[in-house]
Amino acid sequence: MAEINLITQYNKKSPISEAYRAIRTNLQFAGAGKPLKLISFTSATPSEGKSTTVSNLAIVMAQNEKNVLLIDCDMRKPVQHKYFELPNRGLSNYIATGAKLDTVIQKGVLPHLDILPSGPVPPNPSELLSSAKMEEVLQAVRDVYDYVLLDMPPVLPVTDAAVLSSKVDGVVLVLSSGDISPEEANRTKAQLEQGGANILGVILNKVPAQRGYGYSHYYYYYYYDADHVKHKGHRHHRKESDSGQ
Repeated sequence: MAEINLITQYNKKSPISEAYRAIRTNLQFAGAGKPLKLISFTSATPSEGKSTTVSNLAIVMAQNEKNVLLIDCDMRKPVQHKYFELPNRGLSNYIATGAKLDTVIQKGVLPHLDILPSGPVPPNPSELLSSAKMEEVLQAVRDVYDYVLLDMPPVLPVTDAAVLSSKVDGVVLVLSSGDISPEEANRTKAQLEQGGANILGVILNKVPAQRGYGYSHYYYYYYYDADHVKHKGHRHHRKESDSGQ
């Protein structure tokens, strides 16, 4: 599973890895002139690729020699411990049982990259994420790392992402092309803004584009600069059609 999901670690020269590095650069520019350390990643609905996106962005930021902490805040369906092949002891252990934070952060998973897994799935994820202990986590790690990336649950099914949207410096929305409607995207944006989110931009993935005898997968990203002007970019990865198909 790791090699499939963590392409920026196992295939650093691929066009997809280059696309993640471009998004990394855009995020760095989005924070020009203002602190941008705590960034949460969410989606409108499940299975849009936000967990894969945030894990690969964490890797490319660490490859840029930035000290990065990736926190799996998706306490309903955590996957980061599976991606990085770690024991699932983490955030819920700290908040619910009083475990020391240093004992649940997985140090040195990759150079410059630490990970705080979700921990065992609790019965009350929203309450844990909105608790004073969660705020303590964010305050404790803010000054230790260059970037803290939060993998949040999707917005429309549950309230978890909106609960934390005002506690971070910015939110990135990951949307899957063809899987959600414009109405769902607009509702997601509205819910985040109602929660006080500073939406940094949108990553639109899984965008197919037919070209010649093969096909390309385009990865679009939307971002806002320091003056809140919207920009758009893309990278593509071309794969030739196999004979006989």
